[in-house]
Amino acid sequence: MLYQIRENPVKIGINEIDEGYITAGYVTAEQLQEIGGALGFAQSTIDACRSANKHFRSGVEVYDDYTFTELRIINPNDKRNREDCVALYIKKNLIIVVDVEDYDSSTKNKFMAAVNRFSYKNATLEKIIYAFFDSLIANDFKYIEDKGNEITELEEDVLKENTDEDFNLDMLHLKKELLRLHNYYEQLLDITDAIEENENDIFDSEDDLRYIANLGLKITRLREDADSLSSSVTHLQDAYSSFLDLKLNNTMKLFTVITSIFFPLTLIVGWYGMNFQSMPEFAWKYGYVFVIALSVTVVSVLLIIGKRKKWF
Repeated sequence: MLYQIRENPVKIGINEIDEGYITAGYVTAEQLQEIGGALGFAQSTIDACRSANKHFRSGVEVYDDYTFTELRIINPNDKRNREDCVALYIKKNLIIVVDVEDYDSSTKNKFMAAVNRFSYKNATLEKIIYAFFDSLIANDFKYIEDKGNEITELEEDVLKENTDEDFNLDMLHLKKELLRLHNYYEQLLDITDAIEENENDIFDSEDDLRYIANLGLKITRLREDADSLSSSVTHLQDAYSSFLDLKLNNTMKLFTVITSIFFPLTLIVGWYGMNFQSMPEFAWKYGYVFVIALSVTVVSVLLIIGKRKKWF
């Protein structure tokens, strides 16, 4: 479906494209097969749109009169972690988005909103590109802020010893999610950098390219925020490991103190367990009581010493 931006976006056919107006289109891979040749697109790029790219860093292909790239799109709030995939063709006064794998038409809706964002008099190709990419990352700042608050709460749980046995696994999932975001933003920066370089002179106005530059700065901040959160997760993992080590050390210290206190009883038992006939305590009627009193006294003295020395 192709639109030409005049007073209002008007649906047109492939033969009705007027290069004096901006043309925007959202088409399927099958429709691209029909119109790609007429628009002068390389067959290799058309074939690439038949299946979704599984990697974020797919690269940007710059041709003499157009630029092509594939784009994987993340919705951080999607619990299923589904990723849309589209391809972009950017030509002089023309942008076409190819639906390779748009699960819920969310990417299509964002693109159409970008096409209608600016009035006819103010609309330029650069502004439409800016509006489209801006809509893709519109909710990401809030998502990253929420993730930062979540990490802060996890830090409090570590300090309050309120963690569960799956804590390390949760940290691994969180770190994986942030790495996914990092790769996503790197992909967007590759595309915006290629557009801003304008190697094939698609854009006439250097002034309008400032929109692309501002978009790049916004994406860079998102990437830096994601990297910062990833570093925080790493530090949190280290803090949790240190907490576990300290907890283990305290447990071993307690066992050592208990062993030290009750070790003399083992010596007393071994001493009186030798059963030598010449031991006077065997014939003494208070011998049994004496050994009990001796054991209690030894333990009590060691407990008092340990308390004063702050062993426990």
